[in-house]
Amino acid sequence: MSEILVIGHRNPDTDSICAALAYADFKHRTGLRNVVAARCGEVNERTQFVLRSFNVPAPMFVADVSPKVRDVMQSNVISVPPRTTAVEALAVMDERNIRVLPVLDHDRRCLGLLSVFKASKFLFPSPNRIFDSRRVVASMRSLARTLTAKMICAFEPDREEDLVLMVGAMKAASFASRLPNYAPEKILVVVGDREDIQRLAVDGRVRAIVVTGGLDISPEIRELAKRNEVTLLLCPHDSATTAMLCRAAITVDHVLRQDFLTFRADERLREVQAVAAESSFQAFPVLDDDDRVVGMLSKSDFLKKVDRRLILVDHNELSQAVHGADQVEILEIIDHHRIGAFSTSQPILFRNEPVGSTSTIIADGYCRYGVPLTPSIAGLLLAGLVSDTLNLTSPTTTKRDAEVLSWLEEKAGVNAAEFTAKLFNSGSVLVSQPPERAITTDCKEYLEDGRRFSVAQIEELGFDVFWKSQPAIRQALEDYRIANGYLFSALFVTDVGAQSSLLLLAGPEKLIEAVKYPEAAPGVFELAGIVSRKKQLLPYLTETLHHVISTGLL
Repeated sequence: MSEILVIGHRNPDTDSICAALAYADFKHRTGLRNVVAARCGEVNERTQFVLRSFNVPAPMFVADVSPKVRDVMQSNVISVPPRTTAVEALAVMDERNIRVLPVLDHDRRCLGLLSVFKASKFLFPSPNRIFDSRRVVASMRSLARTLTAKMICAFEPDREEDLVLMVGAMKAASFASRLPNYAPEKILVVVGDREDIQRLAVDGRVRAIVVTGGLDISPEIRELAKRNEVTLLLCPHDSATTAMLCRAAITVDHVLRQDFLTFRADERLREVQAVAAESSFQAFPVLDDDDRVVGMLSKSDFLKKVDRRLILVDHNELSQAVHGADQVEILEIIDHHRIGAFSTSQPILFRNEPVGSTSTIIADGYCRYGVPLTPSIAGLLLAGLVSDTLNLTSPTTTKRDAEVLSWLEEKAGVNAAEFTAKLFNSGSVLVSQPPERAITTDCKEYLEDGRRFSVAQIEELGFDVFWKSQPAIRQALEDYRIANGYLFSALFVTDVGAQSSLLLLAGPEKLIEAVKYPEAAPGVFELAGIVSRKKQLLPYLTETLHHVISTGLL
């Protein structure tokens, strides 16, 4: 059974992390055992304070949920070493019903691929290469192994040789006349119990003689073979079978295909599928970072369904979701933001309520259904609620938020006002992070009228740190906008004590000029009494964008 990930948005804030942890606990307690809390961004300093306060580890990090090669590859790799004989390799392929076999060295690095097609081209050469049907490339030991033959006597049994096969199925005179056609040290004779042929071959000092049918070899021939250094093998098969098997004694390193195509286990399946479809290969080795084979991917593997599912919390727009969310099944969405452009292939549970935090909605579920709530989970939900509502002072706050917070204080044994003060004193993002990271700690992407833009929010106690770092923050915001191709990027810095904010904009001059709030510095606006990105700032920015577009300024 695959895991179901409960996951918040990119660049998660405290409410997003706490909601993921709490809802995973809620689903687990209501019977869904394979659910796991996850995150797709770093945990900021204040959220770390929350997790430490309630002794809860951060959700596991998942950067991308799109189907990967590792999700469908065959991880139990059937392979052979390079000195395996063709007949042994083909037996493995037949037994395991596979058409392509990787040949690996002792470090599990792929030397090439053996296919039935490639092997059959060697074993059954075309009519224009008829002489190749008599070519045997093998050592005496691999030949004996292939033929299940007994070595009566052997000389240099491990030396690999390129031999010419002769079958002694003729009169002795005819055989004697043909022997001089080839160098004796290159001749491999297959013969039955015809002692006259055996003697001619031994006297001619051929490289080896295979006596077929399991028939006895006379002591005289045995002694003569030893004296003339002729390898003598006793094979249980008939002459026709033996002659055919001799060719299959070749080791696979001679018949493998070395121009193979490989993939990495963490590559996205969608990206490699087109490459694989255009390839003539039927299977592809999958490598790790050290180029060791960790799996095999066949074309039929692309038909497998990747059983990965998501529950989204604190967002409902794919532009804000973990990478690859559009390629997997989404089971539920629990959120309190605007409903963005989103569609699913089948009905899902979508709970979206106009309250101050996602944590409020999840806490309400515990309360409504009588699900046991531990003090640590109650503490997380309290932290998520006061973080998003600025302890019920944000304009997004509702009566339900206040009711739920009172209930959570009792369950967690925590005073919300005292905890809020500790939370916002636990660290300044602008102090603890460089500008390029500070502007993305709680950043969301939006799409409006075909234009993409981002809005990040930082909550501080006072604006002193912002003004000291303003030039570097401005440059970082502009760099971030350009790097992501946004029309504009906004940074919303909120003083949670004074319940006021500053807005820094990076983007087209016409858009910046259209902002009607007082300008404290070029591109920096004072937003007195504005503290909510969701309910106050975002509607204003989208309205301003509509105005600029409709008047032809953009």
